[in-house]
Amino acid sequence: MNQVNTSTQAEKQAKATGLMNTNTGLELRSLIKSNGELEISLIDVAIPEPKANEVVVRIEASPLNPSDIGLLFGAADVNTFKVAGTPQQPILTGHVPPQFMPAMAGRLGQSLPVGNEGAGCVVRAGSSVQAQKLMGKMVAILGGAMYAQYRAIDANECLVLAEGTTAAQGASSYINPLTALGMVQTMRQEGHTALVHTVGASNLGQMLNRICLKDGIGLVNIVRKQEQVDLLLSQGAVHVCNASAPDFLDELTIALEATGATLAFDAIGGGKLAGQILQCMEKVINSKATEYSRYGSNVHKQVYIYGGLDLNPIELPRNIGMTWGVGGWLVFPFLKTIDPVILQKMYARVISELTTTFASHYTQEVSLAQALSLEAVALYKQPVTNTKFLITP
Repeated sequence: MNQVNTSTQAEKQAKATGLMNTNTGLELRSLIKSNGELEISLIDVAIPEPKANEVVVRIEASPLNPSDIGLLFGAADVNTFKVAGTPQQPILTGHVPPQFMPAMAGRLGQSLPVGNEGAGCVVRAGSSVQAQKLMGKMVAILGGAMYAQYRAIDANECLVLAEGTTAAQGASSYINPLTALGMVQTMRQEGHTALVHTVGASNLGQMLNRICLKDGIGLVNIVRKQEQVDLLLSQGAVHVCNASAPDFLDELTIALEATGATLAFDAIGGGKLAGQILQCMEKVINSKATEYSRYGSNVHKQVYIYGGLDLNPIELPRNIGMTWGVGGWLVFPFLKTIDPVILQKMYARVISELTTTFASHYTQEVSLAQALSLEAVALYKQPVTNTKFLITP
């Protein structure tokens, strides 16, 4: 029996390492210099030797999420972008406007790796039993520096994908699924019973809609175009409100009354939308009040800002009562606060529903070099609904 196991392990090692014909791999780096110049390049880095409990993953797929794009380009002006270098290792340059340089101070002069999450095959493993068990496995990983051909990571941080799952299917196993599940968990922990989400037609929004339909949770989806309304309705969404429609506030009020939602997650950030949501929530609550209060309702209404598509100040009207909150929310700080048992259940659910509830769909796949072409950048720098890129290093 021991001989069989040893042979099987040796075969896995040979098969996995057979994929590697070099001691170096490409890694994407983003640098903003003190003079405001942005430089994004592909550099050759040595493939690391794994420590005892580490593995080396050959990255086969990594999504371009909004948070990745923010780190990739910083505050650089897309209109200043140029590409030089070679077809295999292009160098993209641009300039950060002077008024935005103070916001970039913390990263000046640092060549930063990019890419939050990805998936691929384990091609090297450290000496520990846990690491060795992962040889040849397809895993999803999180932790930055995923826009690279190889990535060393602790075996404990690998999410083993089900047999037959492709790297593309597993590439987005963390950020969007855990964000959507984190929103639902926040709702439960804070005593709310339904949700509002302001980018309902996004990849994340569609995922959240599937969760809420499956779990019987009231969800109010806010979008900005009629085609986005049609898209969500075709996917079974019950409440979809078009923020650009003249009757938006009326429709939002009706949806809030139907669901009883007193919690919202807002990726827009600036402008009037957060205030409009609170205003309509207060209106619904007051419509059921049995007595007048000059301070408004005593039901807590909460909007969490988790994105910044609009960088203008948040505008709040005065007709929202006095029992409300507006704050920031990010998924990974939140996950550190919850019961580890709940977190493990989240991971297990993602794996079991990876190709259904948590499926991600990509409109274009690009190599590391292609990701730095001006044509590709023009498409993914400005997020568009149902447009999601997958990097295949």
